[in-house]
Amino acid sequence: MISILVAGAIALLVGLFGTPALIRVLRKHGYAQAIRDVNEGYPDHDAKRGTPSMGGAVIILAVLLGYFASHFVAYFLLHSTRSAPSVSGLLVLGLMSGLGFVGFLDDYIKIFKQRSLGLRARTKFAGQTVTALVFGVLALNFRNHHGLTPASDHISFIRDTIIVLGPVVTVIWIYLMVAASSNGVNLTDGLDGLATGASVMTFAAYVLIGVWQYGNRCVGGMTAKCYEVRDPLDLALVAAALMGACFGYLWWNASPAKIFMGDTGSLALGGALAGLAVLTRTELLLVLLGGLFVLITLSVVIQVGYFKLSGGKRVFRMAPLQHHFELVGWGEVTIVIRFWIIAGLLVAMGLGVFYAEWVSQS
Repeated sequence: MISILVAGAIALLVGLFGTPALIRVLRKHGYAQAIRDVNEGYPDHDAKRGTPSMGGAVIILAVLLGYFASHFVAYFLLHSTRSAPSVSGLLVLGLMSGLGFVGFLDDYIKIFKQRSLGLRARTKFAGQTVTALVFGVLALNFRNHHGLTPASDHISFIRDTIIVLGPVVTVIWIYLMVAASSNGVNLTDGLDGLATGASVMTFAAYVLIGVWQYGNRCVGGMTAKCYEVRDPLDLALVAAALMGACFGYLWWNASPAKIFMGDTGSLALGGALAGLAVLTRTELLLVLLGGLFVLITLSVVIQVGYFKLSGGKRVFRMAPLQHHFELVGWGEVTIVIRFWIIAGLLVAMGLGVFYAEWVSQS
């Protein structure tokens, strides 16, 4: 358990002190996010022009350093027998880093080409698809001595359900989860600190879930109410590193933001959320734990769908949802805080459902 604290603490420190170092480098070379013009129908964000982007690189670095440093401490200082990185942990980190690289390319074009739309949609889609499919295929392999693979071919809610998809459909299902989650965080990342703060809460929930699953895993003759998860404690460690990295980064990303995470961060965080959900067997529970991301994504789906069906009419003044409230007249900080409250309530609801399922098994 100490390793979880070490991972979170190191990631927090790297995020807290590494972010200003990156800000100085980016400012020195004039690398800043391209901002859409107000006359394109977007809220007036002209004050954000010149703010450095690609802050997600610090988050990814902080997570990797926190994770591997905690295993180093466990092995050399604590002499723990569970000090080696697990396949599950490495898979989530690989998914996070792969999507982060796709996002980095997108941010690179935005910054150096000053094209606010970044990568071509086809290229970005291909990068996300390849990364997600590789993760899905690998997650169905690497069976341990208890016969468990990192992912299951069952659809899961809090545990595996009776719905079996089979290997091919499971990989497609995992791809859809990764695409939805990464794009959901990407859509949420439109106001200072919004996506980062919501991510902290969701990753904190996965720390608790991983620790609880580890304490009640199906080993040593325990069968009643136990969890069939391959590496729950290491997944909790990954979640702690992600939470710590986001906490440290949020110090600089809170309004007025000194840096944006860009697609480098939003795609990486969304991928990590999906990876944790798949490997902890809580796929459908992510709808509650990441409820704010779901609501904001739904606002875009509703807006686009209604616009096409109604011949040009809109449900919201603008989508994603946070920009609708900007155009209504809410201040940016007000929107962020209220959306954080919604995110916290949904995370609490998700954890409540998770625990209620355990109690109901009695």
